[in-house]
Amino acid sequence: MSSSAHRDTGHDHATSGPGPDRLWSVQDHLDDVLSTVRPLDPIELNLLDAQGCVLVDDVTVPLSLPPFDNSSMDGYAVRVTDVAGASEEFPAVLEVVGDVAAGQTDPVAVGPGQAARIMTGAPLPPGAEAVVPVEWTDGGLGEGPVAGMRARSLAPEGAEGHVHVYRPAEERAHVRARGSDVRSGDRALTAGTVLGPPQIGLLAAIGRGTVRVRPRPRVVVLSTGSELVQPDEQLASGQIYDSNSFALTAAARDAGAIAYRVGAVSDDAETLRSTIEDQLVRADLMVTTGGVSVGAYDVVKEALAHVGDEDEPGGGVDFRKLAMQPGKPQGFGSIGPDHTPLLALPGNPVSSYVSFELFVRPAIRTLMGLPDVHRPTVTASLAADKALTSPKGRRQFLRGSHADGSVAPVGGSGSHLVAALAHANALIVVPEDTESVEPGTQVEVVLLG
Repeated sequence: MSSSAHRDTGHDHATSGPGPDRLWSVQDHLDDVLSTVRPLDPIELNLLDAQGCVLVDDVTVPLSLPPFDNSSMDGYAVRVTDVAGASEEFPAVLEVVGDVAAGQTDPVAVGPGQAARIMTGAPLPPGAEAVVPVEWTDGGLGEGPVAGMRARSLAPEGAEGHVHVYRPAEERAHVRARGSDVRSGDRALTAGTVLGPPQIGLLAAIGRGTVRVRPRPRVVVLSTGSELVQPDEQLASGQIYDSNSFALTAAARDAGAIAYRVGAVSDDAETLRSTIEDQLVRADLMVTTGGVSVGAYDVVKEALAHVGDEDEPGGGVDFRKLAMQPGKPQGFGSIGPDHTPLLALPGNPVSSYVSFELFVRPAIRTLMGLPDVHRPTVTASLAADKALTSPKGRRQFLRGSHADGSVAPVGGSGSHLVAALAHANALIVVPEDTESVEPGTQVEVVLLG
C-alpha cells in the first residue's frame, strides 16, 4: 500500500501541496481513505454465518414458492358445486374421505359429494377447487358450527363420516397458488443486499444452504493513554475511565463489522508497536484512538510515524492536520505484511466519535462492498436561541437533536462532552467558509441513527 502522504487527489486544500504543513480538507482525507481501502474478497458461507454480510451475486429463484397449491386455512378441501347455496338452515353434507396434512406426498382425491379434512400449508388434493374454513362447518361432529379444528388424536371422527358445511365457497378460496410468492427464474435478491433475517429466510426457502458474500470486516479498536482505566476498576488521582474503545467498538459493530476491543495501552511506543503487531492477525482494519497530536506523550504518532511496510517502499502511517473541528489531528496508512489499513483518531471522546463517523464507518462499509457507504444527510432548520459560531477555514461538526425538519444543538462545542454526544442523533455541519449561522437557517445534517 503506497503512502497516503504522497497522493494528491486534485482537490483544493486549505494549504496546498504535500508535506507536513499541508492542511487537509475533510473531503480529501476521506477520498484518500476510500481510494486505498478495497472491498474484501468474496467467500462462500453457510446461511447463518452470512448474516450481516453483503451479497456478491444476484440470486435467482430455482423453484416457485410455494411450490404447489396449498391451503391457507385449517378446514375442508371441497368442490365448489358441492357447497353452492350452503347455509346453516340447509347445509351441504359431504363425505369425508381422509386427512391431508402438511408434508403429505400422496393426498387423497376429492370426488363429487366428497371433502378432505385439510391443514394449513397442506397441498390442495386432486379434484378439490377450494377450502372452506373449519369454522364454516360442524367439524364432523354434527353439533353445529365449531370454533376450530380438533387434534387428530382427539377427533376420531375427523377423517371419517360426514361434515356439514354452512357457507358456500368461491373457486380457489383460501388456496395459496403455486408461485404466488416468487416464481422460478425470478430474481430473489440483488447483489449488494445486506443479508438480514428475512433475506436468510428467503434463501433457505428456495433451497440455498450457502451463499457467496463479502465477509464482515474484522476491526480491532485500540485506545492509548497511561491515564486510562478499565470501567469497574478504582480510579486513582489523574485517571479516567476508557470510554473511547467501548464507543468505537460498538460503533464498528453498528456499522456491520466484527469488532474486537483491546484494552488501553500505556504511553510507551514499543509496547504499542508490539500490541498492534500481535493484533494484525485478526484485523482487516485497525483503529487507534489517542496519541496523534503534538504532545510529548502522543505515543501513536511516535510509534507509527516512521514504520513502513518492508516489502513496499512508502508504506506506513501518515499523520496530518485536517481543516475540521473537532478532529483536527488524524492519521492514516497501512501497517504489517498484509498492508492492513490503519486509522489513527484523536483521543478526545467527541473528536474520536465524530472522526469515526466521517472516516472509519465509510471505510468499514467499503470493506463490506456496500454501494452506499455514507450516513444519510438532510437539510433542516436550525433551532437555537442564538447564532452558532464556527472557526473560519474549519468545517465544524456540532452534536444535534434532529426531528420533524429541524435540528437543535446539544451541549457545547467542547470535544470532551461525552454526555451531550449520548443525547445527539445527528451532526450539524457548518461549512469552512461560514463563521456564523443564524437561527432558522437551513443547515446540512448528518443523521446518526
